[in-house]
Amino acid sequence: MQSVNPFSGQVLAEHPEHTAEQVESLLVTAARAQAAWRGRSFDERARVLRRIGELFGERSGVLGELATAEMGKPLRQAEAEAAKCGLVCDFYADEAADMLADEAATAESHVRFDPLGLVLAVMPWNFPFWQVMRFAAPALMAGNGLVVKHAPNTLGVGKAIVELCREAGLPEGLLSLVVVDVDRVPGLIHDPRIAAVTVTGSERAGAAVASQAGAALKKCVLELGGSDPFIVLDDADLDAVIPAAVMARVQNNGQSCCAAKRFLVEKGVAAEFTSRFVAAMSALTVGDPAGCDVGPLARPDLAVELERQVAASVAAGARVLCGGERDGSFYPPTVLVDVAPGMPAYEDELFGPVAVVIEVADEDEAVAVANASAYGLAASVWASSARGRSLAPRLDVGGVFVNRFPFSDPRIPFGGVKKSGYGRELGRYGLLEFVNIKTVWAE
Repeated sequence: MQSVNPFSGQVLAEHPEHTAEQVESLLVTAARAQAAWRGRSFDERARVLRRIGELFGERSGVLGELATAEMGKPLRQAEAEAAKCGLVCDFYADEAADMLADEAATAESHVRFDPLGLVLAVMPWNFPFWQVMRFAAPALMAGNGLVVKHAPNTLGVGKAIVELCREAGLPEGLLSLVVVDVDRVPGLIHDPRIAAVTVTGSERAGAAVASQAGAALKKCVLELGGSDPFIVLDDADLDAVIPAAVMARVQNNGQSCCAAKRFLVEKGVAAEFTSRFVAAMSALTVGDPAGCDVGPLARPDLAVELERQVAASVAAGARVLCGGERDGSFYPPTVLVDVAPGMPAYEDELFGPVAVVIEVADEDEAVAVANASAYGLAASVWASSARGRSLAPRLDVGGVFVNRFPFSDPRIPFGGVKKSGYGRELGRYGLLEFVNIKTVWAE
């Protein structure tokens, strides 16, 4: 397996796949480490986790450079991602003990929260530090061990995470990186030492892993794709909306599950929004991720697929107002209008900086169009606060953000419904995904 810089095309590193014997040794070590770790107190676990967080903060610059080199995200965003990993470590170091404290049930019983064991994590390349650590921090504080199967093109990041955690004092093997191709993941899922599975990735990857986890009768958490609606009603402040709309679409070069993809704009402000949005998208700089607004997509095939989706939509009647022409791994910020049901731009997830603007008559039509999607990860509503809040119960998504584009925060649960997956990460609900909720009755 290779790490390849998508900007320069340079091969950064070769990563030999683990042999069956190496995987077996890794699992033996991981199981032994987890058995000891579950006996440690919350205070002991928290001390290690806080040190991990400190190292992420201290090294956000060099870690950000690594992420940018491997998958092409703008450097300042990569540095912020690494620093954010420190925040999730601190949050669970501070809060997990209280969140997992025994709960009284009846006069004779209580509920306790015990670790499940080893959790297999199948992780993506788009947020290669954050996706791992937002799962790892709560899972470790709960007493679990982690076996991480990272994306082939960001294995350098995966190795850096393991090395950083080991340096911080995490026992050897407690967070392990297994270097295998996807065809060997089912064997890992069915291994009796693996207690549960978590996946962040595409709908296809999630379905494949979930089917194996189901066959093995193991808990599974899925955070999958999204085609998130960004609803703009006629009482929204466009001066605030436009820059937010641009960032909501092009952050991480548009390669984010919870990025805004469909911009549903009420008729009264549709023309002004579209004009200003196109101008702002057209003004973004595209090039070297060390200094530009938008860098290359993570792999050439991803840009080719995005080009195919746009071309098929245009052939069916959509119009391109800006962008729309691929240059190798680069795809420029693009705005499409006249998009209708049946087009890829209407039905599918566009994993790159392509925005779809759809005019709606009123908030009822906005909700109807927003919900007319196979996905249900997150939505944002731009309007008066009261009006925005009133739409929240009607939107079929895992999170609604009023006058803020969707984001993940250690304090609040994150996840979706429909084909965006099931289960939650972050907050207390994310912490409880990988524990044994155990009833204890004592007369």
